[in-house]
Amino acid sequence: MLKTIDKIELRFLEISDYPALKELMMESYSAMKDSYWPEETIATLIEKFPDGQVAITVNDEVVGCALSIIVNYSKFGDNHTYPEICGENYSFDTHDPDGDVLYGIDVFIGTSYRGMRLGRRIYDYRKELCENLNLKAIIFGGRLPNYHLHAKELTTKEYIQEVKLKKVYDPVLTFQLSNDFHVKKVMRGYLPGDKASKDYACLLQWDNIYYEAPSKSTPVSQKEYVRVGLVQWQMRPYNSLEELIEQAEYFIDAVSGYRCDFVLFPEFFNAPLMAAYNDLSESAAIRQLAKFTESIRDRFQELAISYNINIITGSMPIVEDETLYNVGYLCKRNGESERFVKLHPTPDEVKVWGMSGGNELKVFDTDCGKVGILICYDVEFPELPRMLADQGMNILFVPFLTDTQNGYSRVRHCAQARAIENECYVVLAGSVGNLPKVHNMDIQFSQSAVFTPCDFAFPTNGIKEEATPNTEMILISDLDLDLLKELHRNGSVQNLRDRRKDLYEVRWRKRVSE
Repeated sequence: MLKTIDKIELRFLEISDYPALKELMMESYSAMKDSYWPEETIATLIEKFPDGQVAITVNDEVVGCALSIIVNYSKFGDNHTYPEICGENYSFDTHDPDGDVLYGIDVFIGTSYRGMRLGRRIYDYRKELCENLNLKAIIFGGRLPNYHLHAKELTTKEYIQEVKLKKVYDPVLTFQLSNDFHVKKVMRGYLPGDKASKDYACLLQWDNIYYEAPSKSTPVSQKEYVRVGLVQWQMRPYNSLEELIEQAEYFIDAVSGYRCDFVLFPEFFNAPLMAAYNDLSESAAIRQLAKFTESIRDRFQELAISYNINIITGSMPIVEDETLYNVGYLCKRNGESERFVKLHPTPDEVKVWGMSGGNELKVFDTDCGKVGILICYDVEFPELPRMLADQGMNILFVPFLTDTQNGYSRVRHCAQARAIENECYVVLAGSVGNLPKVHNMDIQFSQSAVFTPCDFAFPTNGIKEEATPNTEMILISDLDLDLLKELHRNGSVQNLRDRRKDLYEVRWRKRVSE
């Protein structure tokens, strides 16, 4: 019977702990020939890598231990044995402070203290150590101590699958799977003399999602927080392109002053320039508007450089080979620019303007990670953001233009769903006001917003920021990319990981642009 527990502590291992360790090892590995490490081996590990050797105590009594080293994993690869990892005569000369993987040498908990989640505390420490040292992963060979009970009716592959499905219990593998390790491969002859495992072991791995590979090229700071600025644009008459650019620069200046990384403009924010062509048909007027698009793009590119901000230009019409498209540009602060295009024109855009849909879909690499951009109606098609998410998108920008509240609600609710489905941030900006002298652009309704997934680290309603409805303003929001990494791995639900790809898939008939 356990004593009353007054204190549980995780601390670095000391050589004075050895007598207690020896007893624990003999208890834990009683079925194995060499059931405990010699004292000089423990001393060697403490000397070489003190941070990797920890003990867990209950009421100041050592009841568990974890031993580990750092290795250059490329020297061993996946086909290695335990003695090879430990070095000749278990010297641990394989420990490499400049290595890239934290390798687990041993973990054991006294039998009287199992079931108290002490092992989880040890592994939480190992994971934190791996992250702090910027190592790729934690790897080790996990024994299968109950396999001998099932070896006659199950292959190792079948045994592992049964353990995953919780039809069979294995004290090592069941625990490791519950701590987010995955089976990389099955190894035979990993630990000589392990009769209970029938000489088999699983190569288990936990990936450090925060790992940053050293770069030999020009160093690039990977942002953990991305600050975005949204422009809720007021539609008002402009007498010239210069007046429109002057108003746009006003907002870019303001948003840049808050050190934003991106500024997002709405769909067709340049529509007021069509007032000069109101004597023409709607389809002819928007083709006149398209003549400004390249000039606006060039001016925005200059502003992106001068204000040190990535500008998403909203969208504008363009005519190519006599076909009308709705396009926008990502003008990067490094001087580059890339184009995005609306794939799904609305029925009204087709009927009134003769708009056609494009065929380009891609994620954009930026100095703040991978982003996607979909124009208005496109966000109502869940396949598109899903394909972008599969390419690593963290933030989805949605410039939109809606005239009525029900049209806005479609965009808003679909955008919120995309944030949940794809475990990403969704940022949308629209226009407000009215243009009585521009046909088919009379009124606008907008409430720009930033949406998040719905999990403990995010707002409970999935709404991070909202603008005041139908009011010209800017909205600033900080997006924590590390929260997305945590969500992908440890979320309450995992929409991306849990897809049944054995039953269905979303694919692009035309090759997705790289």
